[in-house]
Amino acid sequence: MIYLTLFYEFLLIGLFTFGGGYAMIPLIQEKVIGHAWLTESEFMSMVAIAESTPGPIAINMATFVGFKAGGVFGALLSTIGVILPSFIIILLIATVLTKIIDRPIVKQVLHGIQGVVIGLIFATAFYFLYQNIFSLDSHNLPIEFLYKALIIFGVVVITTLIYKLIRKKTISPYLILIEGGLLGFIIYYAIPLIF
Repeated sequence: MIYLTLFYEFLLIGLFTFGGGYAMIPLIQEKVIGHAWLTESEFMSMVAIAESTPGPIAINMATFVGFKAGGVFGALLSTIGVILPSFIIILLIATVLTKIIDRPIVKQVLHGIQGVVIGLIFATAFYFLYQNIFSLDSHNLPIEFLYKALIIFGVVVITTLIYKLIRKKTISPYLILIEGGLLGFIIYYAIPLIF
C-alpha cells in the first residue's frame, strides 16, 4: 500500500506544480510530513542534500523520500510519479502549444501561473530562512536565535551581490555552496576550536 501512496502523492505533486523543483518544495513538505515519511529535521536535511546533488531537485527529493519510506521500489515509484506528468504534458505541449501559444487567454493563464510560482519560491525561501535561524520547539515556535546561521546567510548574500556588481554576471551555485560550506566549517568548528 505504501508504494501506491508514494506513486499517487508524487504524481499529484508533479501534476499540479508549475515552476520547477523549488515551487514543489512546499507541496512535497506537506505530503512528506503529513504521511510521517520524514520528520521536519529530516526534511530540511533532505532539501539540502537534494539541492547539492546533481539532477533536478524534485526528482532527487522524490527518490530520497521514496527510498526512505519504501526502499528501492518506493524510490522508483516516487521518481516515476513525479516525472510522469511533466513527460506527458511536454508531449502534449509540443504538439498543441505551437498552435495556441499566441492566443491571449493562453498568455494570460501563463502570466497568472508565473505569479503563483514566484510566490511559492519566496514562501519556500522565507520558510527555510526561518527554519535555519531559529531553533524550534515541537510547535515550530522559536526557542533560540541561531545567529551563526544568519551570519553565514548574510555573508553569502553580500558576497553574491558584490560579485554581481563587479563581474556583471551571476555567481555559480557551486561557488555559493563551497562558500557556505567553508563559512560553516570556520564558524561552527574552527573558531570554537581556537577560542
